[in-house]
Amino acid sequence: MKIFPAIDIKDKKCVRLVKGDFENKTEYEMSPVEQASKYKNYGFKNLHIVDLDGALNGETVNLNIIQNIVGKFNLKVEVGGGIRNLDSIQRYIDAGAEKTILGSAAIKDKNFLKEACEKFPNKIALGLDAKDGYLSVSGWTEKSNQLTLDYLKEVNDYGVSRLIYTDINRDGSKLSPNFDETAKVAEISNCPVIISGGVSSIDDIKKAKNLKNVEGIIVGKAIYDGDIKLEELVKEDA
Repeated sequence: MKIFPAIDIKDKKCVRLVKGDFENKTEYEMSPVEQASKYKNYGFKNLHIVDLDGALNGETVNLNIIQNIVGKFNLKVEVGGGIRNLDSIQRYIDAGAEKTILGSAAIKDKNFLKEACEKFPNKIALGLDAKDGYLSVSGWTEKSNQLTLDYLKEVNDYGVSRLIYTDINRDGSKLSPNFDETAKVAEISNCPVIISGGVSSIDDIKKAKNLKNVEGIIVGKAIYDGDIKLEELVKEDA
């Protein structure tokens, strides 16, 4: 099970949102680079970074911070947030990101997802952010009319290398992930799935290990709030 500690960047700071609400956010003292350094020192190998500024305006706003993190710490970084064209994907790959996460742009335009997978094999992760079974887009400010499982069936053969499934109702809530929905997504998906949203304890990590076709889990707020100790968490990272 790969553990992905999360760094969400807004205004050059580490923040955590509750259920994707930009008005309901907590800012933390550590800079994104300092936080990445801490994860590296504890022995984590993977990192999940979201450029929240990018998610809002569709540009690679915090590219230099992400480039700095990848260059300094030699971590396997997956990065998302407002990646809406092939040039942005190229910039992140050039910066050393292992995977770039496509969300809104891929949901609104399946051809863009297909083209990205063909041009950047094994580099594209698909972020499916769902609320009550329907996909949300544009930094979670818009609910689409697409059912998660229906959309996944349509794009399943495009060559996505990783799928990140987030239940928005659980995100930042520390109420445990939506394991039932994740299991349904993982059962259909042609690529391995990462669980995101609501991780509250080491027990959640252990439960995730029992799910088929799930390769990892993202942990955010529970780390920042001290509910999960990094020395315990890193033991689950394999």
